[in-house]
Amino acid sequence: MKAIFVACNQSIYDEVLNIMNRLQLRGYTGWEELMGCGSESGEPHLGNHAWPTMNSALLAVTEDGKVGEFLKELKALDAANEKQGLRAFVWDVTTMI
Repeated sequence: MKAIFVACNQSIYDEVLNIMNRLQLRGYTGWEELMGCGSESGEPHLGNHAWPTMNSALLAVTEDGKVGEFLKELKALDAANEKQGLRAFVWDVTTMI
């Protein structure tokens, strides 16, 4: 099993959820309003007067075989919305109860 953490501008959060639904990725937790700042480029998303934009995030746990297609779709979404910001991180899940 793999855990996938996705952080993105909240303007594309619903599109990430649509990708997950299309790929039948279930078993996730989402946060609609988070603050953050990317490590490479882009403006901070802090929800304040100077930087009013906010981020959203999802944490999904899924079978290894679904990860590649999900990342491919996320990369395409990020490329189509490069000024919005989207990052995904994957790690192994060793134990579930």
